[in-house]
Amino acid sequence: MTSLTIREVPDDVAARLKVRAAEAGQPLQAYLLGLVTREATRPTLTEIAQRAERYATDEVDNGEVLGLVDEGRAAR
Repeated sequence: MTSLTIREVPDDVAARLKVRAAEAGQPLQAYLLGLVTREATRPTLTEIAQRAERYATDEVDNGEVLGLVDEGRAAR
């Protein structure tokens, strides 16, 4: 596992993070690890667009789309 160090964190930012960690019932290190982990695992807009492009096709016609819309409405 890798250790990270963040230097020159403004005092007010560090204080706010400590308060948030305490409110979450976590030590600061665990709180920050959670933040970093969520950020690293959440896809970026570019990654989402690339995935959408991979799955997009031109092979859908209007009738098929309208049929699916009708099915969705009927299921309500």
